[in-house]
Amino acid sequence: MALAEKILTGDIRAAARLMRDIDDGFRSAVDELKTLYPHTGKAYIIGITGPPGAGKSTLVDQITAAYRQRGKTVGIVAIDPTSPFTGGAILGDRIRMNRHADDPGVFIRSLATRGHLGGLSRSTGDVVNVLDAMGMDVVIVETVGVGQDEIDIVSMAHTTTVVMVPGLGDDIQAIKAGILEIGDVFVVNKADRDEADRTVRELVTMLEMNPDRGKGWQPRVLKTEASRNRGVEELVDEFESHRTYLHDSGAIHRLLEEKNAKQFMEILRERLFNEVYGHIEVNGRFREIIAGMMTREKDPYSAVEEIVAERLRLGR
Repeated sequence: MALAEKILTGDIRAAARLMRDIDDGFRSAVDELKTLYPHTGKAYIIGITGPPGAGKSTLVDQITAAYRQRGKTVGIVAIDPTSPFTGGAILGDRIRMNRHADDPGVFIRSLATRGHLGGLSRSTGDVVNVLDAMGMDVVIVETVGVGQDEIDIVSMAHTTTVVMVPGLGDDIQAIKAGILEIGDVFVVNKADRDEADRTVRELVTMLEMNPDRGKGWQPRVLKTEASRNRGVEELVDEFESHRTYLHDSGAIHRLLEEKNAKQFMEILRERLFNEVYGHIEVNGRFREIIAGMMTREKDPYSAVEEIVAERLRLGR
């Protein structure tokens, strides 16, 4: 049986192997993903983002436990920093969620960023689809925690959660560069700290200044203490409220349309680049272009136009 067929029968080992092949960029993984794709679209995807030190991993661990108590299966994609030695993921997130390792209703996969910006790994979307096809009710994607640039998650998740923590200095400065606009739910974790209430007030004030306030979903700011499992049930209830809103309002259709369009464009962009670059690298044109740029006899703009024109002619 092919890996995809085994996955659809509930084979966990096959799923783990396919995720490894996806992350390593094996072409064979694409055929498996084609088979799995018609079986996706059922999982509820929650994105967890925010700056380092916010306690995202501990919060994900508690959210997972809460969903398991509600009888839901949970898949977790934890995006970790890349090891400078092996190129793999530094498995800090997975260690914090170790108590779920023996639970057959939980599947945890760590992915290395491998230089990919935006808080996600290049293969994140495909791994999420595997978890979806496996039949996971909820898939949680935890971004790497690089701070302001982590906005890719909004194009993948149904509900995007921004986790903040008091005492990191200028709290609003840390989230105003794009993060504030993407959150469906805001969480002030480690709420036992003295500055927690001030952080909540600042977030609420910033949200009230949103020009779109009063239209559609209104994000709330919740307080949690993940290490003590406080506020987690209320947070999960808020997730479910947002999920209900998406379906009742019809907003889910626009969200999925944008998600599918972005996925198609990313695959197309990567495929076209690989086709063109692979060709000019093999036939030596790439080195010729670089040599021409070094002597200023060739500019990169004309070189790209020539290569694209050649490939388009060959494709006719």
